[in-house]
Amino acid sequence: MSNPLARAKYLLAAHNARQLPPDGGFEVAFAGRSNAGKSTALNAICQQNALARVSKTPGRTQQLVYFDVPPHTDKYLVDLPGYGYAKVPKDLQAHWQAFIDDYFRTRAALKGLVVVMDIRHPLKEYDRQMLGYAVSRGLPAHAILTKADKLGRGAQGNAMLAVRKEMTAEYRDAVSVQVFSGESKQGVDEARAVIGGWLQL
Repeated sequence: MSNPLARAKYLLAAHNARQLPPDGGFEVAFAGRSNAGKSTALNAICQQNALARVSKTPGRTQQLVYFDVPPHTDKYLVDLPGYGYAKVPKDLQAHWQAFIDDYFRTRAALKGLVVVMDIRHPLKEYDRQMLGYAVSRGLPAHAILTKADKLGRGAQGNAMLAVRKEMTAEYRDAVSVQVFSGESKQGVDEARAVIGGWLQL
């Protein structure tokens, strides 16, 4: 089966709402703490090595980075700023916070949110905040538990069950959960199918 996301390419980076593309079509946003493996996950899902920059300095995504998905002119993947290790001034963090808050509340094109979490350290405050944004808007969310290759199968299963149990208790069926590894490609097809469905590819 061919991968429609393999043609994704960088479009623009937006530092404020005025720089966003017109609010039509379909967007899937990716969120994740700075060292959760978000860039690696994006690259694996799109079968590209350098679509999203994998930085040795976590937290380099400092804008909303848009990738379009040819041949469509209205399908986008959106890489949200990561937090955690990002050593940025408080006023810049406040700007991002307001920008992302507004994006989630008002962006009609947004069809779903992928939250990327390190399987060994899931559901940190930032992860919960992002999931809360999506669910409060009535958007579906998909939690990807990355770096699964660092754990054995049993530990992977236990981690996923724990996250799924908590998500079901908090959000019912609004958040789906899967195990993922950009290194071994475990779970890549599953994630791609979810995103492709939201984008109506």
